[in-house]
Amino acid sequence: MRRVIYDVAVSRDGFIAGPNGDVSIFPHTGEHVDAYNERLLTYDTVIMGRHTYEFGYQFGLPAGAKAYPHMRHLIFSEGIQLPQDAEVETVRADFATRVEELKNEQGGDIYLCGGGMFAGLLAESNLIDVLRLKVAPVVCGGGTPLFANVSERIDLTCLSSKLYESGVEYCEFTLQ
Repeated sequence: MRRVIYDVAVSRDGFIAGPNGDVSIFPHTGEHVDAYNERLLTYDTVIMGRHTYEFGYQFGLPAGAKAYPHMRHLIFSEGIQLPQDAEVETVRADFATRVEELKNEQGGDIYLCGGGMFAGLLAESNLIDVLRLKVAPVVCGGGTPLFANVSERIDLTCLSSKLYESGVEYCEFTLQ
């Protein structure tokens, strides 16, 4: 069975973006970025919600294009509008069921790319297998939470951790 891996940068107070989607709060250079880029090569599928996908538009990603050329893309959104010739697939309903189906397909690990609301839905459905955090040495006080709308405790088991010179701490957990 394939694993869903939530691999994301987070502030010390638990936000994956600051107010107004600000990601400039995270260090964008250093060994932790190199390690993340190496991990990206191990995923063959990426899943994300609408807001995470559309966030790429401000960095030049055309609507319907792949953000990660080597990965199959599934965008989970009831309302996103993409061109008919889009390189990405859209999932409009039964999100948890579709992720379960993906996990049962042949292939490598599935990269859950950002999206606190989508991550919260998957966590509530027990569909995230591994949490990989790049914990930045910053407190932003608000923004997009790591998990939104989670109503029950999620226990984690730490598999590994590493502190980088940049002050970013990488932590890998399994979810119980």
